[in-house]
Amino acid sequence: RAWLGLPIRDLTGGFKAWRADVLRAIDLPAVESRGYAFQVETTARAVSAGALVVEVPIVFTERRAGASKMSREIALEAAVAVPRIGRRLAPGPRRGR
Repeated sequence: RAWLGLPIRDLTGGFKAWRADVLRAIDLPAVESRGYAFQVETTARAVSAGALVVEVPIVFTERRAGASKMSREIALEAAVAVPRIGRRLAPGPRRGR
């Protein structure tokens, strides 16, 4: 959030509803990121395109069984991808709430 200057609190929230016109505006086939960074890049592109991004709070419950999918590779991907996304996207209106 801080690196990209976006008003969105959770860029990796897994549940998103997209309007078709926004997906066209962000040029979805041009998105280069994969994994968690895909969520960051698509949301950043939407905000940069002037789309209104609205966050709806959820209640997160810690898992009781199983293991996290978070790995060193995912953390490294974020450390490399997020600044790259910020450099690639032109500054534009930052709409979110």
